[in-house]
Amino acid sequence: MKIKKNSFLALSFMILTLSSCGSKKNLLSESSFTSLFNGENLDGWEGNKESYKVENGLIIIDPNGGGSGGNLYTAKEYSDYVFTFEFQLTPGANNGIGIHMAPNDHAAYDAMELQILDDTAEKYAELEVYQYHGSVYGVIPAKRGSLKPVGEWNQQTVTVKGSKITIVLNGTTIVDGDYKEAGKNGTLDHKDHPGLNKNKGHIGFLGHGDVVRFKNIRIKELNTEI
Repeated sequence: MKIKKNSFLALSFMILTLSSCGSKKNLLSESSFTSLFNGENLDGWEGNKESYKVENGLIIIDPNGGGSGGNLYTAKEYSDYVFTFEFQLTPGANNGIGIHMAPNDHAAYDAMELQILDDTAEKYAELEVYQYHGSVYGVIPAKRGSLKPVGEWNQQTVTVKGSKITIVLNGTTIVDGDYKEAGKNGTLDHKDHPGLNKNKGHIGFLGHGDVVRFKNIRIKELNTEI
């Protein structure tokens, strides 16, 4: 089909304009995130800075650093947000993300713990469904099968809005639920979870004495309009 020169120029201009707008939108979206880790030290973080160390631009847990990993958490508290990070597991590794934490909380109950776990390890073959990677511990089980092989980097995004939580692992949604609704008639582990009533707190890494590495840790706070 023959296209007139003027029509072709108009179409080309339109494509370039749309492409430019899309690029600007992506750039603005990226710029709305704040980095929580500067790649050099643990400024902006509190808690166990003996087990959690910075090496080669990564936060790494040294199981020989004391406290069996312990907790490292943001100095600032957050309510509604999009939290994104990358992590690298070692064989059999176990860690977690604490949300709405207070410094001395048992995150799995007094706050909420999102599992970080090597699901493929033989020692974890018979866990409860709410204990595998990405699950809101004891409350909401995550879909399995989206972790990359141990040693490769995974990318995870956690969106918390009110009592709704969405977790996307390597591009696949593994949790999409309401934690208050999920625990309204009793939790899956049949234990008390007072942390389900919280709507604000620190975000933390919850060590269990295993080597796990983290990088590209960022957050975008959400307002009530979103």
